[in-house]
Amino acid sequence: MKLLRYGPSGSERPGLLDGGGRIRDLSQIIPDLAGDVLSAEGLDRLRGLEPDTLPRVAGEPRIGPCVGRVPKFIGIGLNYRDHAEEAGMPIPTEPVLFMKATSCICGPNDDVMRPAGSLKLDYEVELGVVIGTVARYVGTEQAFEHVAGYCVCNDVSERGFQLDGSGQWVKGKSADTFGPIGPWLVSADEIADPQALDLYLHVNESQRQRGNTRTMIFGVSELVSYLSRHLTLEPGDIICTGTPPGVGLGRKPPRYLDDGDVVRLGIAGLGEQRQRIVACAR
Repeated sequence: MKLLRYGPSGSERPGLLDGGGRIRDLSQIIPDLAGDVLSAEGLDRLRGLEPDTLPRVAGEPRIGPCVGRVPKFIGIGLNYRDHAEEAGMPIPTEPVLFMKATSCICGPNDDVMRPAGSLKLDYEVELGVVIGTVARYVGTEQAFEHVAGYCVCNDVSERGFQLDGSGQWVKGKSADTFGPIGPWLVSADEIADPQALDLYLHVNESQRQRGNTRTMIFGVSELVSYLSRHLTLEPGDIICTGTPPGVGLGRKPPRYLDDGDVVRLGIAGLGEQRQRIVACAR
């Protein structure tokens, strides 16, 4: 299934993409794509619906974040060997964790706002893993039982805030609009192998990133298991699993985003995002 949320920011309604690519309204079936709806039982209920019987959504509404009420937005740093090398950082021997504030989450095609003082705005196409059921101390063999599905994430980053001075990853990752997710939450049963997905990102139609999740240092099952030993994973938590090489920071010289730039990114089977960079309105 391809599930989504549509409508004005803050007032999104749950929906389902039918076989013809049309949005069908789910608001009479579920309150939101959040909480228990993301469990195996909740998704099975939606899977049993006949899309043609659901109201068709007219026009082309704004697509919102594909998950509502996200408890935690967890990032994994340097999870592709060639990205760690281009960043000039050691190859991790265990996952590098950081948090993104959930207030940064936005729709996949919303404008990305450059925060005040930003000079090093960067992009990162990433596979997002959406948790469906509570996970505590799970092994790699059980990890996928806790995954509701997958989505595209752009882990927008301000490298000056992240790395210069004292350096704090969370403040370089958490400004408003720094977390576009979607367009869809694709249920796990539709993705045969999350470690075999092509990723890409273009800036103004110039390719900047291309990779495949097979080159992750730590795969999805390892990450879910590892995280569950350090914190409780809850329904709706999103894990951004790292980015392949080609980010602005890694170019020589670095090439960061400017106002007016258009970023287009996607993952095979999970859809595409498109964002325009705009100055923050203070």
